[in-house]
Amino acid sequence: MRPLLSAILALLLLPPAATSASSPPNIVIIFMDDMGYADVSCFGAQGYQTPNIDKLAAEGRKFTNFHVAQPVCSASRTALLTGCYPNRVGIHGALGPNAKHGISAGETTLAELVKQKGYATAAVGKWHLGSQPQFLPTRHGFDQYYGLPYSNDMWPYHPQAKKGAFPSLPMYEDDHVVDPEVTPEEQTRLTTDYTARGVQFIEKNKDKPFLLYLAHSMVHVPLFVSEKYQGKSGKGLFADVMLEVDWSVGQILDTLKKNGLEDNTWVIFTSDNGPWLSYGDHAGSAGPLREGKGTCWEGGTRVTGIMKWPGKIPAGTTTDTMMMTIDLLPTVAHVIDAKLPEHKIDGLNCWPIVSGVPDAQNPHDFYAFYYEQNQLQAISSGDGRWKLQLPHTYRSLPADQPKATGGKPVNYKQVKITEPELYDLYTDISESKNLAAQNPGEVARLQKHAEAIRAELGDSLMKQPKGSGTREAGQ
Repeated sequence: MRPLLSAILALLLLPPAATSASSPPNIVIIFMDDMGYADVSCFGAQGYQTPNIDKLAAEGRKFTNFHVAQPVCSASRTALLTGCYPNRVGIHGALGPNAKHGISAGETTLAELVKQKGYATAAVGKWHLGSQPQFLPTRHGFDQYYGLPYSNDMWPYHPQAKKGAFPSLPMYEDDHVVDPEVTPEEQTRLTTDYTARGVQFIEKNKDKPFLLYLAHSMVHVPLFVSEKYQGKSGKGLFADVMLEVDWSVGQILDTLKKNGLEDNTWVIFTSDNGPWLSYGDHAGSAGPLREGKGTCWEGGTRVTGIMKWPGKIPAGTTTDTMMMTIDLLPTVAHVIDAKLPEHKIDGLNCWPIVSGVPDAQNPHDFYAFYYEQNQLQAISSGDGRWKLQLPHTYRSLPADQPKATGGKPVNYKQVKITEPELYDLYTDISESKNLAAQNPGEVARLQKHAEAIRAELGDSLMKQPKGSGTREAGQ
C-alpha cells in the first residue's frame, strides 16, 4: 500500500498548471493602451461601471501589484512579448513611424514560444515593435495580424503635430497595408473591428490551442468611440470609451463560453502603462498612485492585472504579491511545458502566485525600472515592499495647473530627485513619505541591486550607456 499511497500523494502535489500534453490551455491576452490603475470599476473607477471586466475579476484573480517594465508603449510591449527588460533587447521608449529598428529576429516572442506546442496565433490591434516589414507580427510567430503598426496618435491629425511631422496612419492585414490612410471616422470603429477579428480567430481555431494577443489602441489619445457608445456613460468621452472596451471584453468572454472553451482558456487583462495625465479629461486615473505614464513612480508602472482560468486560477481572489509582465512568458512556458529561449531573459516563473499557492513568494530579488534612453530610475525589492527612487528628473503636473480638456494636453514641469528616496509600499502606496534616512540598510541593499543591473544593462544617467548583457535591436 505504501508505494500506491506515495504515488497518489505525488499526483496530488503536482503544480495546479499541470495539463495533459494534448490539451494545453488557450491563452487570451487583452492589452490596453494608457489605461490607468483605477480605470475599471473593480479597481476603483469613478462615475461609470465596467461589468464585464468586473465579472472577469470575480471569476478570476485580481493582481493589485502588477507592473510593466517601462511606462511607455514600445518598451512595455517588448517586455511582455519577450520576457526581457526592453533595454536588454535594444528597444527604448516609443518607436515612431520612421524608426529603422525594431524587435530582432534573434529574440523569442511569446507567439514563437507557444508554437512549440502547435498553437495557432494571432495579433490584433496595436503592435509598436517596429513598422518595417521584418519587424511585423507575422515575422515573429504570429500566424495572422490585423491592426496599426504603432500608436493611433502618430498621424497627421495629432493636435500638436507640425505639418508633415507624421505620415498617414496605415492599417495592416498580415504583412501588407489594407488601408493606407486611417481617418478619424475609421478610428471610431477600431475597438469594434479589433473585437470582431478576435472573435473570428477564436471561432476559427476552437478545435486547437490558440494564443490571441488583443492589443487595443484605446484608451490612448486621440479617443474615439463608436456610435453605439457615444454619450452612453453620461460622464464624457473617456468613460464612453471605457464602456466600449468593457463591451469588447464581454464579447471575447461570451465567445469562449459559447464555443465551450471557457474552462480551458487562460485570460489575462492588463495595460501597457499608466494614464497619460497631461490629457486631463481624456486621460484615465492612477487612483491612489503617484504620477502616471512616462514616470517610474507607481502611477506609471503599476497597472490593472486580472487573470482567469477556471479550476486553475482561484476565482474571487486577490493578491498583492508583486509581478511584472516580463514574468508572463516564463510562466506560460512552465504551464505548457515549453522550452525557454537559450538567450537570457529577465522574467521568472510566477505560476505559484498566479495559481494561488498559499504564501507563494515572488522569485525575484529585485525589479529594475528604466525609462528614457536607458536611464535606471528606480529599483524595487522582489516582494514589492521597498522601492528606491534613484536620482533622476521626471515629469509632473503642477498642482495649480488647470486640467486639460477636449483632447489637447497641458505642459508638464520637470522635477529633479537629487538623492535616493525610499518608500515602503506596504504602508504607503502613494509614495508620499521618504524613509531613506530611517532605513539606510534598505537603501544600501537596493543600491547594490542597482549596481548589478547597471553592469548588465547600463545606465545613461551614470555614463554607462551599455551593459555587458544587452543585445542589439533588429535593424
